[in-house]
Amino acid sequence: MSELHFATATELAAKIRNREIGAVELLDHFLGRVEKYNPQLNAIIWMDEEGARARAKAADAALARGENWGPLHGLPMTIKESFNIAGSPTTWGRPDHKDNIADSNALYVDRLLGAGANIFGKTNVPINLADWQSFNEIYGTTNNPWDLKLTPGGSSGGSAAALAAGLTGLDAGSDIGASIRNPAHYCGVFGHKPTYGIVPGDGQALPGVFGDSDIAVVGPLARSAEDLALSLDIVAGPNRITATAWQLNLPAPRKTALKDFKVAVMLSDPAAEVEQSYQDCLQGVADALAKAGATVSDSARPDIDTARAFELYILLLRAATSRSATAEQLAFFETVSADPGVDHDSYLNRMARGVLLPHREWLNLDNERAFMRQVWAEFFQEWDILICPAATSAAWPQNQIGERHDRMITVNGKQQRGVDQMFWAGYPNMVFLPSTVSPAGLSPEGLPLGLQAVAAEGEDKTAIEFCRLVSTQIVGFQAPPGYE
Repeated sequence: MSELHFATATELAAKIRNREIGAVELLDHFLGRVEKYNPQLNAIIWMDEEGARARAKAADAALARGENWGPLHGLPMTIKESFNIAGSPTTWGRPDHKDNIADSNALYVDRLLGAGANIFGKTNVPINLADWQSFNEIYGTTNNPWDLKLTPGGSSGGSAAALAAGLTGLDAGSDIGASIRNPAHYCGVFGHKPTYGIVPGDGQALPGVFGDSDIAVVGPLARSAEDLALSLDIVAGPNRITATAWQLNLPAPRKTALKDFKVAVMLSDPAAEVEQSYQDCLQGVADALAKAGATVSDSARPDIDTARAFELYILLLRAATSRSATAEQLAFFETVSADPGVDHDSYLNRMARGVLLPHREWLNLDNERAFMRQVWAEFFQEWDILICPAATSAAWPQNQIGERHDRMITVNGKQQRGVDQMFWAGYPNMVFLPSTVSPAGLSPEGLPLGLQAVAAEGEDKTAIEFCRLVSTQIVGFQAPPGYE
């Protein structure tokens, strides 16, 4: 794909570095596309054109003097609204924080700037980063560039939509419930959820929040796996406090050729039935892997009760997010928890139990998770990658009515609770595993579908390299129609 706006960040940075295009010229190109396409997408919701233009001019001048700021020198990019950038709003889509202006940068932002990036805007999120859609009262609704009636995903939906439509060179998001992965899947781009703890989340927070949440991570979204690897090298490592004692040294990919990979394939699960056409798409990738010489199994799994893993994930997830619960919400969950008429195994009941979880019970659940981490580690002693869905279907129609846990989607002609899709978020994330989402093809309706490649804890580069090989030899990024 030769168009500038659909080139990879790696390619664009090389063009700037080799003086094939100026940083100012490339910024103007993306700003022109934002002006043309963003009104219908509402993906980018804040911009600093003046500051970005000044930095682009400085980047061009620096190159003229023989200076190189780093691997992203002069690259125009955007970032999720939830990251602090000094002088920008950081609201998380919450009306009670609509006037919050960051007075410093997130560490992730500082590392991007230190590598030479030119961050010209911020992308939209759902309220409190808590939906697989991206809408809020402050900024409005973000639409999917493949079909404006559909969700782009969430909570990094603005990021994925901007990348897919060619409005930005690179982006970054956060993920506790597939917030990087489902937007990448719904919009047909690449996203990487790092191993828990390897990329600091300092400054990806609202005022008064200083510690990272359990399960939550921050990581890159892009139009290529190479860009994910490039970004991860820039942002991974200890934060300012822990850097005095330790350093991070991520291992190289286990394999560098598809024929050498041992791949387990999981197409669906009773806890979250997957649309048959999506399963067929992933099976097509698996067949292509086998044809390329990879060892492929459709039965190899970690020896874990998936239903229990899903329950454990929801409890730990809601415990992790309980910090932001209001007094009114806590009272509601106490009512739910005490109501004998509420199904014990329902998402709502698990949500209430997680929010109200006593610390002793949390410790027992965390111990159960530690056992599951060991089981996964043993699984990855034999297998390199596990492929699974990122959701239960392609992107679905926007639905802003009622509570999230009550909304339904259609899968295989049947109604399915939208929150059931959280199974595919938690399967790798609850146990801290890295996973990369990359394009797997298109649905019969012409919508993007993504594969989720899960690797062993700490082996992020194996997941990314696997997706790089798939994208170059089997199926890669396709631009949505109408954004040429």
